[in-house]
Amino acid sequence: MMKSALLLLAFAILAVSGTASVIGDEPILLTDLEENPVNPLDAGDKKAVVLFFISPYCPTSNTFAPYMTEITEEFGDGFAFFSIHSDTSVSDQDRATHAKMMEITHPVLKDGEQLLAKKLGATITPEVFVIDAEGKILYQGRINDLYLGATQKQKEPTTHDLQGALEAITEGMPIAVPKTEAVGCTISGV
Repeated sequence: MMKSALLLLAFAILAVSGTASVIGDEPILLTDLEENPVNPLDAGDKKAVVLFFISPYCPTSNTFAPYMTEITEEFGDGFAFFSIHSDTSVSDQDRATHAKMMEITHPVLKDGEQLLAKKLGATITPEVFVIDAEGKILYQGRINDLYLGATQKQKEPTTHDLQGALEAITEGMPIAVPKTEAVGCTISGV
């Protein structure tokens, strides 16, 4: 009885502290632009995966393309980057065209059945998740504070949330703010 209570308490602490794994037993396989299967939760030999939920139909999401490029160039050696299209209306042609127009150099994946979006609770484009090799969400939210609200855009961001999170992970330090509010377009159907 006492062991069961302690085990239950341990699971409750893990769930509350955010250290529970999101990977689970079954890998989620999404397809890239060439229709190759990719597991976006597999960090491989990297510190973590960085998942950008994006949409070609969201002007807010498209505004962040240069910031995503900067981050992938700066942190590409230590992290695996993926852009995820979870909007069910995005065609394969639109994904490819969008990747080319936005100059996305990391893999662009199709989540048409919204398996990954639902597993993580992604609801906005752009929204980013940083997940370590054990499947723990280390950071979730906005890329930076360029948008303070749906119609409140600054000239330049003043807080670089994702960059700060990746720097902290690289340095082995805790992330100061592990969750922020993403601002953008709703992922329909999630």
